[in-house]
Amino acid sequence: MEIEIYPNEDVVSEKAAAMIAGRIREAASSRGRFVVALSGGHTPWMMLRLLADAELPWDKVYIFQVDERIAPARAEDRNLMHLRETLLSHAPLPPEHIYAMPVEAPEPEFAAQDYAETLRTVAGTPCVLDLVHLGLGADGHTASLVPDDPVLDIRNVDVATTTYPYQGRRRMSLTFPIINRARHILWLVTGREKAGVLARLRAGDQSIPAGRVSRGQALILADKAAAGQSDAVNGETQNANQ
Repeated sequence: MEIEIYPNEDVVSEKAAAMIAGRIREAASSRGRFVVALSGGHTPWMMLRLLADAELPWDKVYIFQVDERIAPARAEDRNLMHLRETLLSHAPLPPEHIYAMPVEAPEPEFAAQDYAETLRTVAGTPCVLDLVHLGLGADGHTASLVPDDPVLDIRNVDVATTTYPYQGRRRMSLTFPIINRARHILWLVTGREKAGVLARLRAGDQSIPAGRVSRGQALILADKAAAGQSDAVNGETQNANQ
């Protein structure tokens, strides 16, 4: 696991957008497509807006969601709403390359199975995503893999629904198996409130959900506040144990 520390959230967003753009160009050239799963939350908004303005082979990009609240279509807390506002409404993506999680279906558990099948259709069997973007909650959750939910122990399916509500909603989420098969995992972590949990992630603490994510292909982009530093050098790179 590698971590790059930057002075503030703006620089983190710029570096993340540039990193993803590079991966898109690389995958489009070598494999003819780039399949990415994007997380919700506030942290990636600037990254996605910057990415939308980049000149990229958008016709070769396929967008999936890492997680979503089981909520009505126009619910303001839906991750899809913010994904549209920051990226999907600005980048020239083919509409058929955008795969929203089917959380409005009457039976979300079966809808999760359908989403997993769609992933396999686009990214192969077993499904290997080119990049998974993750955030980190102060409680150690990532995606919608939250503490104490049975979804943490799923080993044989790629998409599932949480058993319990989290912050008022049940969720649909990618699970550890598909996240850990990804070619690249990109963490964005900003804010002083994340310092403690980021330290646990870097230490490989598997008592938090985020600690169960594969480390070998993972890059963390963090601001100095999240890294618990007051004097980090711009672009400082550190390695954690694999």
